[in-house]
Amino acid sequence: MWRELWTLAARAARGSRRLCTSQSSRVPAFGSGATIFALSSGQGRCGIAVIRTSGPASSHALRSLTAPRDLPPARSASLRLLSDPHTGEPLDRALVLWFPGPQSFTGEDCVEFHVHGGPAVVSGVLQALGSVPGLRPAEAGEFTRRAFAHGKLSLTEVEGLADLIHAETEAQRRQALRQLDGELGQLCRSWAETLTKALAHVEAYIDFGEDDNLEDGVLEQADSEVQGLVVALDAHLRDARRGQRLRSGAHVVVTGPPNAGKSSLVNLLSQKPVSIVSPEPGTTRDVLEIPVDLAGFPALLSDTAGLREGVGPVEQEGVRRARERLGQADLILAVLDASDLASPSSCNFLDTVVALLGAQSQRLLLVLNKSDLLPPEGLGPSLDLPPHLLLSCLTREGLDSLLEALKKELAAVCGDPSTGPPLLTRARHRHHLQGCLDALGHYNQTRDLALAAEALRVARRHLSHLTGGGGTEEVLDIIFRDFCVGK
Repeated sequence: MWRELWTLAARAARGSRRLCTSQSSRVPAFGSGATIFALSSGQGRCGIAVIRTSGPASSHALRSLTAPRDLPPARSASLRLLSDPHTGEPLDRALVLWFPGPQSFTGEDCVEFHVHGGPAVVSGVLQALGSVPGLRPAEAGEFTRRAFAHGKLSLTEVEGLADLIHAETEAQRRQALRQLDGELGQLCRSWAETLTKALAHVEAYIDFGEDDNLEDGVLEQADSEVQGLVVALDAHLRDARRGQRLRSGAHVVVTGPPNAGKSSLVNLLSQKPVSIVSPEPGTTRDVLEIPVDLAGFPALLSDTAGLREGVGPVEQEGVRRARERLGQADLILAVLDASDLASPSSCNFLDTVVALLGAQSQRLLLVLNKSDLLPPEGLGPSLDLPPHLLLSCLTREGLDSLLEALKKELAAVCGDPSTGPPLLTRARHRHHLQGCLDALGHYNQTRDLALAAEALRVARRHLSHLTGGGGTEEVLDIIFRDFCVGK
């Protein structure tokens, strides 16, 4: 239905452009930029839907649809009757807000119509806006792109806004808010200022050094500033890609011998019946993956086949894939049956898989499941076990302790968005910081001052690209297409 509504609005907009030539004497001059409109709230039946416009014809659109025709006070909600500009038919009684540029989200004149969220109301208002000369439906991300073009947002802030819209966990929300607040952009600008100052010193020495008109130590000061920046950049690039994991999700693999309760644990953590649970060994024969929110962090949870030997070819392939996933995991949940720790399968798993992964310094949590089957005295003092957590997937006893341990491990894997420096959440960030660091490496290696100055310019250019200065249209298209229509 919503696609049909949007098609109707687009047709109305095309019709209005044909009318522009014949009715130009009645339409004010709107400037060279088109005025766009879109439904900005979620699609579907709702109490209130928000439709917004941006561009020079926004005030004309507001006057065309409302009675009385005068503009309301800026940035104040006013109750107005919305009517079709051609037939005068009432469409809705709604709140309207007028945001004259440049004090608006996009930097242009903007209007918001807060209408009732029924499909008929939204359809009527969209068609009415499409019939106003000078207006057209917005493309995906076009409002935010205009905000970027008018200097309202840097490119890193745009990415933070996109991440905030798509955030599904608490940690993602916190990180996105920090980036939207401009922390990464401010840090890059401070680095760029350092490079500008160093470049000025080098160029001043090139121009005036032979005349002895400069203070002593000009080049040494530039070198010192560059070396401090190299250390800072290197520290950010050696973050083990925590920010990218926080944005896309850490890979958490559940492993263990057959019938240890791996599928039960996956179902418990995902809060849905993802995996088949059966007393028959070898039920899971392939890798099952599901994105989950683990203790506030995003994760891709993988249920794998039970590790054992001497099985059929299908299960052997499942075991091979399970072992392959262990090497790709950011965090491993090793699951054993707490009531069957003396069995050959449990002992073999502890002596081989757990010991090997521990020797490789992979992050691992040993979970002893089925604690409800233990005797009153517990595991007993004779067992020599590595650090572990007791859990019962049946009674959920021990789940809080497991989630707390997961939160600690995932904070180390993904980074804590509440503390520390801003994280690098995209490959684009790493590319430009690495380019900047490489250019500073050329600066340190050359003895020619002209080449040193050029290396500083290249380094500064990479930081400029990171925040949006001089970005190519192809890069901008990739970033803005992540937004929905209306944002």
